[in-house]
Amino acid sequence: MNVEKDDNYFMRIAIDEAKRAGNLGEVPIGAVVVLDGEVISKAHNLREAEQRAIAHAELLAIDLACKETGSWRLDNAVLYVTLEPCAMCSGAILLSRVKRVVYGASDPKGGCAGTFMNLLQDDRFNHQCELVPGVLEKETGELLTNFFRELRKRKKAEKQKGAENDITKINSL
Repeated sequence: MNVEKDDNYFMRIAIDEAKRAGNLGEVPIGAVVVLDGEVISKAHNLREAEQRAIAHAELLAIDLACKETGSWRLDNAVLYVTLEPCAMCSGAILLSRVKRVVYGASDPKGGCAGTFMNLLQDDRFNHQCELVPGVLEKETGELLTNFFRELRKRKKAEKQKGAENDITKINSL
């Protein structure tokens, strides 16, 4: 059986990585690097687990891809990521010479691939990337929306429980 590998196919792999992050309590973002139609690396956010500001899915996937290829240049690679890359990740994408970036959900507060700003196609840099935004946007966006909704709900419950404990302490005096 020949499965056609298109942008949706590889974005679904990135979504699986994002779900792994979410299961760890991380912001659910996943990334996949593809070269010659084959996945050479995949990663998900690990900022909380590793307590490292740079443990973004894109950076981890790019680093693994460089190790896999034995080169810092990923000239013909495609990066699939569930959320529009930030400035830091966009810098790594440019420096590693990724050819094409495909992302799911836009990030109006920090997206640097066309939403907040567009570092990846700024002709002042010596490299630019082809961009394909909005692939499986609804699904990738819902992962993030649901994660943050649950996070807010948990924080509210913890705050409420803390207030109830304070009242109990006061009443026991």
